[in-house]
Amino acid sequence: MIPPAWFSPNSLGALSARHIVEVDGKRGLFRGLTPRLISSTLSTITRGSVKKVKAFPLEDMEHVSNRDDVKTSLRKVVRETSHEMMMQCVSRVVSHPLHVISMRCMVQFVGREVKYSGVFSAIGRIFKEEGILGFFVGLVPHILGDVIFLWCCNLLAHFINTYAVDDNFSQASVIRSYTKFVMGIAVSMLTYPFLLVGDLMAVNNCGLRAGLPPYAPVFASWIHCWRYLSAQGQLFRGSSLLFRRAPVPAASFPID
Repeated sequence: MIPPAWFSPNSLGALSARHIVEVDGKRGLFRGLTPRLISSTLSTITRGSVKKVKAFPLEDMEHVSNRDDVKTSLRKVVRETSHEMMMQCVSRVVSHPLHVISMRCMVQFVGREVKYSGVFSAIGRIFKEEGILGFFVGLVPHILGDVIFLWCCNLLAHFINTYAVDDNFSQASVIRSYTKFVMGIAVSMLTYPFLLVGDLMAVNNCGLRAGLPPYAPVFASWIHCWRYLSAQGQLFRGSSLLFRRAPVPAASFPID
């Protein structure tokens, strides 16, 4: 398993896997792997725990069939999405500190730094230098992206399955089974900027060269970061694995 380093969709630069191997060897491809695995584990455990909460009685939802009237069906989608949103938000909050550590471990490649060399030492350093809030930098855009993704994906899939897919069509059930998957791909492209901004804020002004000029401006907030990327046409930077675009040095543009 290789963590999404500088060549990934949510990366901070356009360095390739080959370049990382040439500089650091194959071991360089695994920067940030340990905190990423812990983050994923915490997210999975949290989602499972929240799923058992009866705030949204899933038993009632299961009694609603695909052939019920539109209002009842839509009500089911809203309740399911609300429950899913709660699970995603809680798991994001719990796992985000490890995501921040993972990102910072990866971006050390740029400045050849060793500031974050282990999970426990990284936790101590962040707490000492930034306090509790240091573990949650970039959390807001990540949560907003998750929420927008869930609601858009589920509602679009529902309306397409309800109004665009004819029940008389022999393959209607097959099409409906793939609708949500296709909508997920489309919506994820639209919500990508939230992921990018969240990851940039996780490393911004944290003492690493990758988060400081000339590699990146020092942002006052995630909104400031969003506006800067939007002004430079870089909100979708790194969203494609095939067509990459190198980030413009921060010193080239004013950030007011």
